[in-house]
Amino acid sequence: MFYQGKTVLVTGGTGFVGMHIVQELLKCGAIVRIPLHKQPLAIKDKRIETIRADLTDLKDCRKVAEGVDYVFHAAGSVAAAGIKGTKLMAAINANLILTAQMLQAAWEAGVRRFLVFSSSTAYPVADYPIKEDQMWSGQPHPSYFGYGWMRRYIERLAEYVASKSNVKVAIVRPTAVYGRWDNFDPNTSHVVPALIRRAVNKENPFVVWGTGKEIRDFLHISDLARGCLLMLEKYATGDAVNIGYGKAVTIKEVVNIILKASGHNKAEIVFDSSRPTTIPIRMVDTAKAKELLGFQPQISLEEGLADTVRWYKQIKAKSVKSD
Repeated sequence: MFYQGKTVLVTGGTGFVGMHIVQELLKCGAIVRIPLHKQPLAIKDKRIETIRADLTDLKDCRKVAEGVDYVFHAAGSVAAAGIKGTKLMAAINANLILTAQMLQAAWEAGVRRFLVFSSSTAYPVADYPIKEDQMWSGQPHPSYFGYGWMRRYIERLAEYVASKSNVKVAIVRPTAVYGRWDNFDPNTSHVVPALIRRAVNKENPFVVWGTGKEIRDFLHISDLARGCLLMLEKYATGDAVNIGYGKAVTIKEVVNIILKASGHNKAEIVFDSSRPTTIPIRMVDTAKAKELLGFQPQISLEEGLADTVRWYKQIKAKSVKSD
């Protein structure tokens, strides 16, 4: 009953992560406030309050934070493997500005709890499931130099606010997430939606960037949203926690699952190691989330990928009919 009747601000509530957090909050009886800027809201519910706001403007940050009990800060930019140069710098800049201003606005408004997202990209290189207390034992992987350090600094900002104010801060370090409402744009999508889009389109040969041996921890977005609600309720202490699937998988295995779910399992798979990829191995230790939050993923990788494929096919079919 922690969220029942509470006014909860979800920045980025029209986006991939924020939308799923909103859905979980509604299940818990919360009153949800969502800032609207460029992207429309896909969820309709009488318990959702929308406010026109541009969070790059501190005045608007103050406006949306007024009278709020809790904040889930999911607004910001993400970067795919092929994004570099000024586009990556723009994503780094946007995340720093939005987070700093929302933390300031929450502090001024007397918000009780605030959740920020760090990232597993901020961890140093490791070929084993890495634990939270190993964050500062080395540098981020070179491919994450700018983005990883930005996430590290966001953690420090959050810790600073928690130490100087009455705002209790939760810091989540999620692994790679996927699921319904993901970004399927060919220019900016991450690996799972990119593979799903191309599998549904029946591309053949099916070219995959990298060797296929890259190892990742992929978490379904619904599980991440549920983990975030647990985190803000049970461990808003300024101490970061990994929220992940807890099982490593190779990109080759993910490709095979997606091709099968798409009915395209006879495709010729070609791995192109000359194309840009990021860190070869990324696994996180999830024991802390299990111990402190009682968090365990509920959706298997096979089930989650198959559901995302079905959803994308439905969306694509509706798009074709509307054209």
